Amino acid sequence: MGEMVSWTVADAVDYKGFPADRSKTGGWVPAALSLGIEICERLSTMGIAVNLVTYLGGTMHLPSATSANIVTDFMGTSFLLCLLGGFLADSFLGRYRTIAIFATVQTFGTGLLAISTKQPQLRPPPCQATDITKCQHASGIQMGVLYISLYLIALGTGGLKSSVSGFGTDQFDEKDEKEKTQMAYFFSRFFFVISTGTLMAVTVLVYIQDEVGRSWGYGICSICMFTAILIFLSGTRRYRYKKCSGSPIVHICQVVVAARKKRKVELPSSTASLYEDYPEESRIQRTYQFRCLDKASVVTNTDYSEDGAFVSNPWTLCPVTRVEEVKMVIRLLPIWATTILFWSTYAQMITFSVEQATTMQRSIGNFKIPAASLTVFFVAAILITLGAYDRLIIPLLKKRKGKPGFSNLQLIAIGLFLSALGMASASVVEVKRLAVAKANGTTGTTLPISVFYLIPQFFLVGSGEGFMYTGQLDFFITQSPKGMKTMSTGLFLTTLSLGFFFSSLLVSIVKAATGSNGKHGWVGENINKGRLDCFYGLLAALSFINFGLFLLCASWYKRKKAKQVPEMEIIVKGSSVEEKL
Repeated sequence: MGEMVSWTVADAVDYKGFPADRSKTGGWVPAALSLGIEICERLSTMGIAVNLVTYLGGTMHLPSATSANIVTDFMGTSFLLCLLGGFLADSFLGRYRTIAIFATVQTFGTGLLAISTKQPQLRPPPCQATDITKCQHASGIQMGVLYISLYLIALGTGGLKSSVSGFGTDQFDEKDEKEKTQMAYFFSRFFFVISTGTLMAVTVLVYIQDEVGRSWGYGICSICMFTAILIFLSGTRRYRYKKCSGSPIVHICQVVVAARKKRKVELPSSTASLYEDYPEESRIQRTYQFRCLDKASVVTNTDYSEDGAFVSNPWTLCPVTRVEEVKMVIRLLPIWATTILFWSTYAQMITFSVEQATTMQRSIGNFKIPAASLTVFFVAAILITLGAYDRLIIPLLKKRKGKPGFSNLQLIAIGLFLSALGMASASVVEVKRLAVAKANGTTGTTLPISVFYLIPQFFLVGSGEGFMYTGQLDFFITQSPKGMKTMSTGLFLTTLSLGFFFSSLLVSIVKAATGSNGKHGWVGENINKGRLDCFYGLLAALSFINFGLFLLCASWYKRKKAKQVPEMEIIVKGSSVEEKL
């Protein structure tokens, strides 16, 4: 028996459902097979997103604000659907099946997008006019096919993103020191893969789309994802699988429903009437905050059947630990809310900033830089920032203050501040670009101003993402309950989703408020006739205000780490419940 324990992983099974043999399953190689899926997902999603606004305006002849909103809605939906993917993986499918199914969905989506951009009847006739208001816009059917393609890709992205990193870490046993070290290495490689996929998307793929053809670019994405699926499936016999444990979303709903049903029940002066069924080593002690939720753990007569037998229904009675897990999630919400706006500023880098680039001088000798490839400075800023932080800042802080770097809240604060500076820089640069446009005619295709003026805004927001992404991921994973790690990742990803959606909402509001009575408005048909500088200025002001709110929320969070109730006595399931009552 001792040999069985040493050669198997306690909480994992192999593809046949037997305990996973440590020597034949898991480890770095099976984990690496899932990275192919992730790099192709990044290649597809970012390769489409960063260059989609130029296709919508230049080929489909849509107005500037409409094009920007389509891109941000696509990205927002992609990240929002991560919640669906996580729910299905935790409750029904498991991570392996979820990855395989949604990777296939994304393959179909990119394939359909390649076909739609190839067929002339699925786009309006070419137009040589510099003012797109004089061109024929895409028809409802043409836009319908495009939307189906985009949202199939969004569905695939959502299903994948919530499971790939988790499935990769499933291949390592945290209780084994050697495999725990390999897991840390996997995390660093995972972020590197994300950055590599994005870098390839904004350089190689964008160049192919602009110079060879959109259909070629999207077709390559589809073929790459199909190949990655085959590679992923080839490791089926070597993977370790974790059983579905139920969705944290359901657990949260159970606590809320149980507390509402017992809202008229008085909390006992002592804790002797509270229910607990978690093992001793996994329990979380009761805290003083959000005491209304504690009513979900109060045992009443309704928790007994007519014959006097105790009945544990999770929708009417929840253990203290589950209630405390929900409380921990609630405490995260103020920080969660104040990080959303960062991703609204991020959205400008792949929408309006790309449109700015299309109007500016982009030639270096005989080579013309694709407008969407300016985001390479964004990715470069992330890599430079993370490298400098890892090699310079962390050793310096460890030497001077004995700390292994900034705290997760400090990293988030730095990211928010840099993004606000980025928007302020973008506003200043846009003032200069508009002045050149006014002096040379707003209908000109290329303005005599270098595109490299945009580098500061890309670099500042990119550096901000380097701090923000790592800070958010660390905060939500480490500060969330152990039983809700999928939920913590979902909370992080919903900030991206809501940030993109808020960008769309803000553009619509600004367009309606400033473009009424026949006025062009700040954002409209043509950015050379608008006031994008004012829009960027508004975002900068909102970002600085949000930064201040974040500092208040961070201070509250550190202050309000609730004290535990001392010497707590809790009812456990079984005979002890009956003894207490």
